[in-house]
Amino acid sequence: MQAASVTFELIIAETREFQMASHSMNVHTIPSGLIQTNAYLLTDSVRKEAVLVDAPGEIWPKIKPILESEDLTLSQLWITHGHWDHTQGGAEVVRETGAQVLAHVADQVLIETPEVMEGFMGEKLGLEGFAVNQWVADGDTLTCFGATVEVRHVPGHCPGNVMFVFADDVMALVGDAIFAGSIGRTDLPGGSFDELAASIRTQIYTLADETKLYPGHGPVTTVGIEKQSNPHVPA
Repeated sequence: MQAASVTFELIIAETREFQMASHSMNVHTIPSGLIQTNAYLLTDSVRKEAVLVDAPGEIWPKIKPILESEDLTLSQLWITHGHWDHTQGGAEVVRETGAQVLAHVADQVLIETPEVMEGFMGEKLGLEGFAVNQWVADGDTLTCFGATVEVRHVPGHCPGNVMFVFADDVMALVGDAIFAGSIGRTDLPGGSFDELAASIRTQIYTLADETKLYPGHGPVTTVGIEKQSNPHVPA
C-alpha cells in the first residue's frame, strides 16, 4: 500500500516501456487500480514470453492487448507483497492465462484469503483470493528470459514483501518497501518501521548506487538518490 506521508497524483493509466540493454527484455510500467498501483509487465519478444509483477485491480484489460499484439504467453505472476492493491486483479489474470504465481509465504493469508484485509480496511472491495504455486524466500534465484534474478526479503511494510533484483540490468522491483523520497507505510497489521528501515539499509542500500528501483507507486528512482536524500531512512 501507498506510503502515508506521500500523496501521489492519480493519473490516467499509461504504459511506459523501457528496453534492457543486456538482452531482449522490455519493462512496461502500467499504473492501475483504485490508487494507481504500478504493475510491471516484463516481456521478451524473442522468447514470446511475459512475466507480470503485481496485479492491481483492472490490470488484465490493460495487459491483454500488449500480450496479443506481441503474441506473448504470460507464464508467471510475481507478487511483491500481499496487500490488496497489489493483488486485486490477480485471480482474473490467473484465470485468463494460467500463469504460475510466485510469492513469499509470510503473505499467504493475504493472498489466498484477502477478505481478512477488508476487516481492517472497513470497506468491501470484493477481493478474490488465488493460489500461490511457488513460495520464494530470501536468497532464492529465479531465471527470467535468460537473466538471473535474486529474491531479497524486505519486510516492514508487509511481512512478505520481497524485491526482485536483476543485477545484470542494474534494476530492482521493490514493491512498497521504498519510493522516490519516501517509504512504505508501517501502521498496518504486520508493519514495523524499525524492521522496514533495517530492510532498506541491508537489502536495498547494499545494491550498487546506479541500480534503478521500480516501486509499487510513483516514479522510478535509484539506490544512490535514496541513500543521499530519502528523509525517512538515511543511509
